[in-house]
Amino acid sequence: MAICVYHAPMSMTEANYLAVLEKLEAAGQGKPDGRAFHTAFWEGENLHVFDVWVSQEQFDAFGAVLMPILAEVGVGDAPPQISNVYNTITGDAANPA
Repeated sequence: MAICVYHAPMSMTEANYLAVLEKLEAAGQGKPDGRAFHTAFWEGENLHVFDVWVSQEQFDAFGAVLMPILAEVGVGDAPPQISNVYNTITGDAANPA
């Protein structure tokens, strides 16, 4: 079953986020198997992340790589909220940003 993952750390700057992406890419996890959707967005002065994953198991495998990277760059103060996906509706825009 697909899951959605919302990560709202207390302090994630743009520099933190970009460092995480760079380290994930170096670890071969820039586009991890099972991640269907990823977005990062501003909430006040902090970046938050929302993902949709094909399965909990695939997210857990990715998390084994991600969590040490988050700690290394100083982002790890809030565990993600995880829920089962009920429905998904997609639009025509490929990348609205």
